[in-house]
Amino acid sequence: MSLDIARSIAFSGLSATSVQISVTSSNISNADTTGYTAKTANQSSSVTNGVGTGVTVTGITSTVDKLLLKSLISATSDLGSADTTNTYLTSLGKLYGSTSSTDSSSTGTSLANSIASLESALSSLASTPSSASLQSNVVSALDDVASQLRETSSSIQKLRADADQDIASAIDDVNTDLQQIADLNDQIKQTAATGQSTADLEDQRNTALQDLASKMNINYFTASNGDIQIYTRSGQALVDSSAHTISYTAASNVTASTTYTAGSSSSGFSAITVNGVDITSQITGGDIGALITLRDETLPNAQSQLDQLAQQLASAMNSVSNSASAVPAPTSLTGTTSVTSGTALSASGTVRLAVTDQSGNLVSYSDLDLSSYSTVGDLVTAINGISGLSASVDADGHLSITATGSGNGVAINEMTSSVGASSEGFSEYFGLNDLVTGTSAADIAVNSKILSGTNEIQLATLDSSSTLTVGSSVLSSGSASVVNAFYDALTMSRTFASTGGLAATTGSLADYASAIVSDVASKASQASTTYTAKETAQSTYANSLSSQSGVNLDEESAKLSTLQNKYTAASALIQAINTMYSALLSAVQS
Repeated sequence: MSLDIARSIAFSGLSATSVQISVTSSNISNADTTGYTAKTANQSSSVTNGVGTGVTVTGITSTVDKLLLKSLISATSDLGSADTTNTYLTSLGKLYGSTSSTDSSSTGTSLANSIASLESALSSLASTPSSASLQSNVVSALDDVASQLRETSSSIQKLRADADQDIASAIDDVNTDLQQIADLNDQIKQTAATGQSTADLEDQRNTALQDLASKMNINYFTASNGDIQIYTRSGQALVDSSAHTISYTAASNVTASTTYTAGSSSSGFSAITVNGVDITSQITGGDIGALITLRDETLPNAQSQLDQLAQQLASAMNSVSNSASAVPAPTSLTGTTSVTSGTALSASGTVRLAVTDQSGNLVSYSDLDLSSYSTVGDLVTAINGISGLSASVDADGHLSITATGSGNGVAINEMTSSVGASSEGFSEYFGLNDLVTGTSAADIAVNSKILSGTNEIQLATLDSSSTLTVGSSVLSSGSASVVNAFYDALTMSRTFASTGGLAATTGSLADYASAIVSDVASKASQASTTYTAKETAQSTYANSLSSQSGVNLDEESAKLSTLQNKYTAASALIQAINTMYSALLSAVQS
């Protein structure tokens, strides 16, 4: 073998070792870089005419277990979903408070405790029903319950609005990831075509893929040309030869009636689309999948439970208040049921309407046989025939009854009246003497006139004697029987329909409120448990992948030491060959 060949071999070894040292140094430097995998400089022997002529670095590669990576991608999607669900349900649980007085994490009193406070206020009033301060306490306690229902409802809708905004934000991030993956696909093909290593670019693409999976569940595969192609669960392309932008516009305002309906162009949440195709239902994992479920199912379920509690509370209070009257009786009563003069009146029995003065003494009255009237208009005509009363259907479509005399008021005794399909009393059917207004948790409130003190709380009953005498007292203020009726209505066992994932049940209003709080707490606890499990699973896959393809500092440090020795040896070999060259030249010249 000639000295030229020997020197060429030594130089190839020196060059190959230099590349390996560079790769090993890069591995050590990037040990903590997210997504970085250990690189290897592969080398092979150079052979010419059957004779070894040195070594050649054939490429720089990394080894990533594709099946392990796919498992990590799936686990990352599951973790993204669990994390988001846990965060939102923790916030929801804080809105409801706790039924335990020792729970220091609660931000406020629970609904159950607020209703219990109302029960306590009514119990105190029953012992001294004429006490103005105790009456005020009842109104205040009822207002606290109504306010808490409204605030909780508003906060639920705020969480839905936040989820909707988070969906829009996450989709922006998804589009960034999709474009980055498409760009990296192109760069990897171009780099490979020049014979250079694509390992670092593949690391970046895998990192973007994991970030994408944390936002939404995906299907993907590596095409024959090296591209990663990405699709939704049902096969809608997100990245093929290019990136396909996902479109979404967050709602400008979110209320309980704001919903998403597939294929509907009506007002509400818009669809998540790709190339005009609605993919909303295809996103079931990652942050976005969890946010969709929270916005469209979990939080509306919580709202429906609150609504049922609010409706039952209003019904309980109004069933009593409409059978009673304030003293002095209010100047006018306006209903809440929407009617017109032509609305058919399905009614029977007798109702007593009276005009009373400020002291509750009778001015005039009449007992109406409701079976005599076929429409609301007929009823209005009959009421107008009672001395001192004027009735109409107002511009809002509500029955209104007014005492025409100065200082006089309107009082009603429902007597044997039965109106409508539910056979409600006359006043209750029309909502003429409601203590509580509203049809849901979003708008439930104490009657504004009672809350402001314009009207008194209804604690008297219009005399039901067969005949009444003008000038006689027919309304007595501070009736313990009415207070007890309010208390009984509040605490009696009633039926609550299945709604929002909560099974049908019976119990008091406080019992149902406790059930709602417990249901939310249970869901929050389950979300926390699921998050912990998914975090463990994702961490296990991540650690396994890191162990398989990540940088092991001990191994890389040992390799670097070996390479340094090889480099030194190759340098010494070159130096020895140079010495031999010098000796040969000297011998020839002499």
